[in-house]
Amino acid sequence: MITGNKGEWSEIYALFKLLGDKQLFLGNKDIERLEGIVYPIIKILRTENNGNFEYSIQDEIILISGNELVLKIPISDFKSKAIFLLNAIKENKERTFSIPEIEEFMQSINCISLKAGSSAKTDITIVVHDQRTNQQPTLGFSIKSQLGSPSTLLNAGKTTNFIFKIVGTDLTKNDIDQINKIDSRSKIMDRIVQIKNKGGEFVFVKTERQIFSNNLVLIDSLLPEILSQIVFDFYSSEYSHLTDLVHKTAIKNPLNFDIENEHKFYEYKIKRFLTDVALGMMPSKVWTGQYDATGGYLIVKENGDVLCYHIYNRNEFDDYLLNNTKLDTASSSRHGFGEIYEANGDLYFNLNLQIRFTK
Repeated sequence: MITGNKGEWSEIYALFKLLGDKQLFLGNKDIERLEGIVYPIIKILRTENNGNFEYSIQDEIILISGNELVLKIPISDFKSKAIFLLNAIKENKERTFSIPEIEEFMQSINCISLKAGSSAKTDITIVVHDQRTNQQPTLGFSIKSQLGSPSTLLNAGKTTNFIFKIVGTDLTKNDIDQINKIDSRSKIMDRIVQIKNKGGEFVFVKTERQIFSNNLVLIDSLLPEILSQIVFDFYSSEYSHLTDLVHKTAIKNPLNFDIENEHKFYEYKIKRFLTDVALGMMPSKVWTGQYDATGGYLIVKENGDVLCYHIYNRNEFDDYLLNNTKLDTASSSRHGFGEIYEANGDLYFNLNLQIRFTK
């Protein structure tokens, strides 16, 4: 029996839906279909534990080939199974569940697992026909589903901590103990307020891990400073959406860019950062700038539409990432942030970066 969560079942749904639609629709920054551009699908490639399989679209038949096996399945079968599967995913309230009717169909088309067998982030590989260039690019995608809980883009860890030095105040040990004991719902923000009330100012020093800092500098030499401002604003204001935080930072212009001609310095640099995170950059590993096999995301919407964002259409991908992400607070005790601590006679305060999709 195959069991999986909503996100995992969404991967199979995307396969069925795309084969039934026979074309790939592009999405805009608002996760709506971009009118006027579609990519006819030539074939979908999938790696299973028992080999590699091609799902080729030929008129109203899907030709499945691999391991010398050739199957012909009517496209209408994929359409009907996609509708059935979408309803089953939506209706199920369990964390993980099985769908026997779909499992039977999966086995009949040599699709034997929920997750495609791949070491990279690629969940699905699609060969399309680009009518603008008359080429047939092979595009790799990671599948993100709105049918389950919003997924994270950048996971929290000590690797994503930003270290701030507290200056301009003579906090006593009693002050520090009292501030660190604040345990309200918005405890980190409230602790920052108390430090500021005592005359304290926060000065960004560095990220906790040097690899993360170097990765950021590789993308843009000023990214550590820009992100430190965004992270600090998140914990000390009511803003969490990245669009709002970037806008706020741009107005402050902490790096004193020449904005006389309204260059979008902060927005551009954060978009580059988000795209690199989406396509392979991890805080704990040395980032070479090499994207992994996936070049984009397929979004499974709540209404069942599947929309494509790809580095192949860079502007839409960048806009989607900026407009649909927010900062989120992870566990401060687990990741070691949000408390005043002393080192070499100075006081410090760590803040953590975690980025989650809004939908």
